[in-house]
Amino acid sequence: MPLSAIKTVAKPQNGVGAFILQCKRLEFHYCDWAGSSRGMNAFIKTSLPAFAKRNPQIEMAISPRPRKHPVIRAHYINGAQRAICVRNLEAESVREKAEMLRDASGEKNKRVNKPVTSINESVRGIWSPFHGDEIKI
Repeated sequence: MPLSAIKTVAKPQNGVGAFILQCKRLEFHYCDWAGSSRGMNAFIKTSLPAFAKRNPQIEMAISPRPRKHPVIRAHYINGAQRAICVRNLEAESVREKAEMLRDASGEKNKRVNKPVTSINESVRGIWSPFHGDEIKI
């Protein structure tokens, strides 16, 4: 019996099965004069066209900010904004920061106390000092 592929495609239900990128806009602010923007200027001239072509779902905006350090600002669909200062970074590092902002969700960082959460109770039950063998004196 030959192997055949499934002919139907899963329907997106409540975000399951369909990926929606959370970042909707990236703004690149730079200065033409300042030396701290050297890496950002190189990124804009060499790598940004390819980066924008690989990410057509994100709006890219470039604007000069005279006498300021270079900044990448991301806008997310939940209304949040994140900004990263990229002063004195190389073009490759600026690209990595832009990818980091692209992949982020825009949510605040949360501290995770327990690495695993579950809705099921423990198999062994809840420990109590009153359970178990009696202490014989």
